Amino acid sequence: MNEDWGIQPRGHQCAISGEPFMEGQLFYTLLFEEAGVFRREDISTSAFKARAEDAPVPIYLWRTKFELPPAKPPEALGKQTAEDLLRRYLAEQSPHLANACYILALMLERKRILKEVETREVEGKLVRIYERAKTGEVFLITDPQLRLDQVAAVQMEVAELLGAPAPTNAPSPAPEPSPAPPTTEPQA
Repeated sequence: MNEDWGIQPRGHQCAISGEPFMEGQLFYTLLFEEAGVFRREDISTSAFKARAEDAPVPIYLWRTKFELPPAKPPEALGKQTAEDLLRRYLAEQSPHLANACYILALMLERKRILKEVETREVEGKLVRIYERAKTGEVFLITDPQLRLDQVAAVQMEVAELLGAPAPTNAPSPAPEPSPAPPTTEPQA
């Protein structure tokens, strides 16, 4: 029988005095039922001993030792988001990063972080204008006019930069034609 009783998690301070519990400190947990709803109180040992004799009687009572919740593990070093990487590449303004910037912008558009608002031709190149949905920031991304056989390689490059596994649904590059076997002609 798996029912959700709606009981609150362990408190980090005494419900009566408001003093925070210290690591290893003993405290009492009292569980009350009020109108079909459970209410939890975590109180220090001194507050428990000072309870009035006519105080409500809990349906359950136990004593336990306070332990600090485990610290959140630190983020992996070098972990980057697609947006961080796009910002860094745009700041570098390097032409060899144009393909990666374009793929990153497409990824962010798919996640609805960026929205394409306009496309313009500037100096013979197609420039896509993206707006960041939450902040209104504008990103100008040059469309490198990638061929389908180039997309997979760029996606793999971006996945490696982000520390993610390479996409499995990316179209595989077209096989290169093998050279024709040499022909030998009969000599006359």
